[in-house]
Amino acid sequence: MSDRTVVLTVVLDKTYRVDDAESIMSAIRMVKGVLSVDANVSDVGTHAAYSQARNDLAEKLWSVLKI
Repeated sequence: MSDRTVVLTVVLDKTYRVDDAESIMSAIRMVKGVLSVDANVSDVGTHAAYSQARNDLAEKLWSVLKI
């Protein structure tokens, strides 16, 4: 028996203004089986999390390159 999926998450390549992302959201709504599409607004916490993740990856990269 196969697993069931109820939620798919789409991650955008960069931050967009909500009115600019509306066309992307409209396209996703047209896909069969999509019940709703909501935008998650970027905030300070999101920016901090991305910055920390970017810093962690940079440190790991530098540690690999320092042979």
